[in-house]
Amino acid sequence: MTPLTKSLPTGLAQVEQEIARACKEARRERASVTLIAVSKTFDATAISPVIDAGQRVFGENRVQEAKGKWPALLSACPGIALHLIGPLQSNKAKEAVALFDAIHSVDRPSICEALAKEINAQNKRPELFVQINTGEEPQKAGIAPGDADAFIVSCREKYDLVISGLMCIPPVDEAPAPHFALTAKIAARNGLKHLSMGMSADFAVAIQFGATHVRVGSAIFGKR
Repeated sequence: MTPLTKSLPTGLAQVEQEIARACKEARRERASVTLIAVSKTFDATAISPVIDAGQRVFGENRVQEAKGKWPALLSACPGIALHLIGPLQSNKAKEAVALFDAIHSVDRPSICEALAKEINAQNKRPELFVQINTGEEPQKAGIAPGDADAFIVSCREKYDLVISGLMCIPPVDEAPAPHFALTAKIAARNGLKHLSMGMSADFAVAIQFGATHVRVGSAIFGKR
């Protein structure tokens, strides 16, 4: 990763300071946490200053939106890693595998099948995270915690997918810590090292519970 320059946009600088503080409190190295700057809904004019400051990992929620703005940015600045952090539809798997370096929303057999097909066809292996619906919220994507172990086995054995870690989005009206702890526990017993946990409001808490990837948008780019 390219080190961040000293002259940072205000939001990015504050987030970097908070990550460093949280890592110090958790007795972790700063390098153990990847900051994903979530650029969904923001255009190239908002993203370019963050790239210029040295940020190299970005997150998008929708394949179509990312397709519209990132090819030109990637051409101008090679070395950027793009993460899909929003729900993925099976019919978008081909485009997702082609564009993204990581996909955080593996959560059902149809997605596994589509991803396996495209990974083989394109000979490209994005990093894959299984999304856990820790609050078992009906409106939210993700595997229920009680089904997670069997689903991870299926990803590996039935679809030959390499799963790098887990992702969760705690319910907005609940304390995030128990949800981060649950996700970390599921990851540990399945031998998964990466945890995509924490957003603008709670990434410091997530770091305390072992997050390796934090997804921060509004604290960097401002309100949408």
